[in-house]
Amino acid sequence: MNPIPTPDQEHAALAWLSLLHDQPSSGDQATFSQWLRADPAHAEAYSQAQVLWELSDGPARKLADEDAFALQGYLNAMTTSRRTRVLRWSGALAMAACLLLMVSMGAGWQPSRWVDDFGADYVTAPGEVKTFTLADQSQVTLDADSAIDVDFSHGERHIQLRRGAGFFQVTHTGQSFVVEAGSGEARVLGTQFEVRLQPAGAEVTVLSGRVGVTPAKQGQQQILAAGQQVAYADGVAEPLHAVDSESRLAWREGWLNYYKAPLADVVKDLQRYYPGRILLLNEQLGARRVSGSFPSKDPQAVLKALQAVLGFEQHSLLGRVIVVR
Repeated sequence: MNPIPTPDQEHAALAWLSLLHDQPSSGDQATFSQWLRADPAHAEAYSQAQVLWELSDGPARKLADEDAFALQGYLNAMTTSRRTRVLRWSGALAMAACLLLMVSMGAGWQPSRWVDDFGADYVTAPGEVKTFTLADQSQVTLDADSAIDVDFSHGERHIQLRRGAGFFQVTHTGQSFVVEAGSGEARVLGTQFEVRLQPAGAEVTVLSGRVGVTPAKQGQQQILAAGQQVAYADGVAEPLHAVDSESRLAWREGWLNYYKAPLADVVKDLQRYYPGRILLLNEQLGARRVSGSFPSKDPQAVLKALQAVLGFEQHSLLGRVIVVR
């Protein structure tokens, strides 16, 4: 069994990798050899650093797209500072160093999540599905990695879905119950339904009752009944259609069900249940279709099962980032 390096050893290995790519002296090479032989964990840490070097460009660029503003600050600091030998990074190694920082911090390094969670009333962590009872005795079950605001102070019960998805069981009080998501909203009096954020809008699925969905403030409302679903993006709604609501909402019982779904969508769902990051770097692979029922509590096992069927590569970086390509 390979020894598990400590965070300090991982950072030291990355620093050595940087130095050895920057015209090291014979003394530096001798010192590195001594460090490498001093502890088996050093060799393992350096091996992981080499893998990180080889894989860092694509993952770091993808993460940079996701968290551009905050990540760019770290990249700028690493590429412009010349105060110490450890910070003499090339462009690619700066990305590797930044990726190492992010995986060392785990799921905590996600600026977009910090923004969503700031001021939210109810939040779930990656891998956590939890049911909350609201002041009117309605209940909301938040999917993993989700956040909502609740405001009952202006003559209606208003929910803002900040991140992820929520399943709502609404108690009839005579007041409207409105869930705002993206540019639109879902409005009901008493029913059971899910609202799930999408990249440019949301998707609404009704389990029982009736829900009025408006894709934008000035848009036309569509009325959904049990077993129906509609998605909207950029203020425009798609035609509503019938779905197996129980199957689509099985995440409440710990299952993710798919029928000819793009692998990219499956990976996006698994990301909510993984404490680090899962990066899909192959768009053609992401378009391949997947059908099946998978346990949400073990995203790594799901990826291994999909790998056996689809034949893709996956690499684990320091136990915090999974790269699929």
